[in-house]
Amino acid sequence: MADAIADGRLPVGTRLPAHRGLAKQLGISVQTVSKAYEDLGRLGLVDGQVGRGTYVLDPAKPSCQPFLMERSGQDVLDLSLSRPLYGSDHVVRMQDSLAALAGTLNPDVYLACRPNIGLPGHRAAGLQWLRVCGLDAAEESVIMTNGVCHGLSTALATIARPGDTVVSEAITHHLITSLCSYMGLHLRGLEMDDEGVLPDALDEACRRQKIAAYFAVPTLANPTVGIMSETRRRDIAEVARRHDLMILEDDAWGPVMENRPPPIASIAPERTIYLTTFTKSIMPGLRAGYMVAPPRLLSAITGRIIAFSWMATPLIGELATRWVTDGTALELVAWQRRELAARYAVVEEVMRGLDWRGHPASLHFWLRLPDNWDPSSLLEHARARGVAIALPQPFTTAEAAIPNAVRIAVCGHDDAEHLRNALMTIRDLLNRPKEPLPRAF
Repeated sequence: MADAIADGRLPVGTRLPAHRGLAKQLGISVQTVSKAYEDLGRLGLVDGQVGRGTYVLDPAKPSCQPFLMERSGQDVLDLSLSRPLYGSDHVVRMQDSLAALAGTLNPDVYLACRPNIGLPGHRAAGLQWLRVCGLDAAEESVIMTNGVCHGLSTALATIARPGDTVVSEAITHHLITSLCSYMGLHLRGLEMDDEGVLPDALDEACRRQKIAAYFAVPTLANPTVGIMSETRRRDIAEVARRHDLMILEDDAWGPVMENRPPPIASIAPERTIYLTTFTKSIMPGLRAGYMVAPPRLLSAITGRIIAFSWMATPLIGELATRWVTDGTALELVAWQRRELAARYAVVEEVMRGLDWRGHPASLHFWLRLPDNWDPSSLLEHARARGVAIALPQPFTTAEAAIPNAVRIAVCGHDDAEHLRNALMTIRDLLNRPKEPLPRAF
């Protein structure tokens, strides 16, 4: 379909077949067609309107983004994806780095297929970055990954087996809900407050049954923007020691937050697998990260790395290593921090009086809705006015009540004024009674 749009067989403005009709025509599932349309939307090639259908857009329509940040429907500002900001400086730095690689790269980097846990120089640079994250680690405990998703999949496969139970906050990162489902693990959500899981709830869960691991995002949690205090982190570590519980710590957002509490891995290194990445603090496409694990698990983790990917991609690891060692990574984190603080100021101004929670270093905020609105209705009304937001269902564990809240990202456009206008649309919707949307017939 992308080829047909590019060569004009599907002209701009063409209404595409309904999902079910196309699925029947091609003899494939409706889910496959829906996924294809979703991918076309993310490429900026089509746009779907509730009640109107899906239409072909102009792929040549210019975007003020360096790439495709705003093209999830060219008339829609996408505040549904929590991603870092980037600008022309990111493009220039990447182009310069790639040019430098062409002339200076050691062939061992692109010819490498071992060691499976990462090249020694890449892991050594990881120690430097981990200190930025507040964690002192031994080089032999550092493993290169292709980001947190890769690392978390490996970690779960190491410490849990199908049928085991993993616990998290009742509202948690959608990554852990998806992975547990794919891997045949039972995910149980526990009682929480604004900091995260309650230590007593974790203790009680461990008393009632054998728990394979507790998954935590203790810094700028996605989606709730929770931040565990150091006291809470120490209390969690003590519960884990008492029950011989493993902790999976996702610190993808942490490096952007200044003066944050220490990672749980620095408090309980003997039972914590720590994960961080550059994709949330620097740029989405720099898919490199680090895992730090207790020495007793390294052999098993290496076996899973081999089974899943043989090793993290060395060429991307080389880019990350150069940016860490020459200071580029820290400079871009500082840039991200400044830009996010400016976005936070916009959120504070526009959303004043509403029930929301955010942070100057967060890529999103969590908005609790008034009683006369529900997430699905707000999503539909906002989408009709050109704004996309994220529903709470993907973040809610199976046994937990769906919260009357939505997640709103702050980086859907490189211009803060577009964010301001989108937030004013949401504020204005919430400040008036919910009305049914008109339907096309």
